[in-house]
Amino acid sequence: MAAAQLSMEARTGRSNQRYGTQGERLVAGVVPLSSDKYYVLLIQSTRRGGWVLPKGGWETDEATAQDAAKREAWEEAGIICKITYDLGLIPERRKPDQLTAQAPKAAYHFFEGTVEKQEAQWPEMHKRARQWMTFSQATQALADRPELLDALNRCTMHR
Repeated sequence: MAAAQLSMEARTGRSNQRYGTQGERLVAGVVPLSSDKYYVLLIQSTRRGGWVLPKGGWETDEATAQDAAKREAWEEAGIICKITYDLGLIPERRKPDQLTAQAPKAAYHFFEGTVEKQEAQWPEMHKRARQWMTFSQATQALADRPELLDALNRCTMHR
């Protein structure tokens, strides 16, 4: 995603959302690492206030899940990432009581990325904090989100 294409407007709604064959929402995300791979950037969840990885719906106008992951990294965390690895598909691991109409069943496709640029202003800056964490800090922060922990565990960051 070139800098000229970056919008300060975050996409909202699900009208362009892609769905899988079982009706699950297709979600793309990124594990954003520092160039030395000692830190991962987590963002605050707008729903539950805990820490999460940047991720969101893969939309019909995006050719690849990787395109969607890079857009979500920009909208939610204000970062430009170079995708370095495809971490693969991760099935839904949330318990039924964690699923809601706002957070329905999903299938996740995560990518590892190196943060090339971190902007001071970004589309969701007023509703999300962001924080660099070590592997052990991130593991604790993502403890109640097994699908996000799985993505973190698949990445190549220093343990």
